[in-house]
Amino acid sequence: MAVTRIIPLHINKGKTAAQCLKERLDYSLNPEKTDNGKYVKAFGCDLETAAAQFALSRDMYLYQTDRDYSGDVIAYMIRQSFKPGEVTPEEANALGSELASRYLKGKYAFIVSTHIDKAHIHNHIIWNSVDLKGERKYRDVKYSWKDLKKLNDKICELHQKSVIEHPQKSNHVYSNWIGFKGKPCNRDLLREDIDR
Repeated sequence: MAVTRIIPLHINKGKTAAQCLKERLDYSLNPEKTDNGKYVKAFGCDLETAAAQFALSRDMYLYQTDRDYSGDVIAYMIRQSFKPGEVTPEEANALGSELASRYLKGKYAFIVSTHIDKAHIHNHIIWNSVDLKGERKYRDVKYSWKDLKKLNDKICELHQKSVIEHPQKSNHVYSNWIGFKGKPCNRDLLREDIDR
């Protein structure tokens, strides 16, 4: 059973795009988590210089299009988690590489890092927000996660891995999930009234 999520990566305050990319990629490529880089694959970039390549292609895109984005998305990440004991690190890395190749259709440089430091093996798939030609940016539209989930489930089924048959819908309000202790929203007040 593989669970996926798309996460846009932004520039942090006080840092450059290159610094932020390097930090994210360094975490993803951490030798302690990837068995000294044994479970890492790259497409369209070099592992040693990926952050610089991503930043350079972004700068070239901004120069060619004469656009200036503040708070722009510099890369995207898919976190793909597997049920404990269901896959080996090699299988997880192969599944992550296949997912990235099929989802991105060979248009974007990406790195797949399989982390084995937790009970559940999981992948960090980071891809550049600018395509390999430097002409277009990836746009994460409202329901792209659904397409990713369908593709992930299809790949898992092809490789005889379990999928989530009936995902549970969550009624949790985001502010409650992160532990917000401010004024409750109307939905929470109504829920409390009904419960009483």
